[in-house]
Amino acid sequence: MSDAVMLEEIKKAMGAHGAWKLRLRTAISVGRSDANPSQVKCDNLCEFGKWLYGQSIDGETKRGMPYQVIRRLHAEFHACASSVLELAIAGRKDQAITLLEGEYTERSDKLVRAMTKWRGEIMHGVAPRPAGEMKAAERRAFG
Repeated sequence: MSDAVMLEEIKKAMGAHGAWKLRLRTAISVGRSDANPSQVKCDNLCEFGKWLYGQSIDGETKRGMPYQVIRRLHAEFHACASSVLELAIAGRKDQAITLLEGEYTERSDKLVRAMTKWRGEIMHGVAPRPAGEMKAAERRAFG
């Protein structure tokens, strides 16, 4: 896969995942959503997830720390978004807002930071190193 395609996919994902906060706020406000919490929890159903788990990313990239961390953070993001949505649909507004402004925001920010770092590495031609070869400082930067 070309670097340009990877950069575009990561950029699109950052925008799409950023829009989720508004969708969740709306669900909290009105007490319903067109999204289903069990589907939102699945991190391989959104466009980024389909790309992330798909065949277009080569094995070397998938063995690298950036990819592995992004995949984990992306799954955690979806699980938390699903929890916020469940609370919103159940009419538990206060709890949904607390989760949205706390854990959800932290997970979202961490995912965006990791994607930004990955994009920067791709743009600067930094080859992905297998997760086992990363230094502790590099692991902290991604995860």
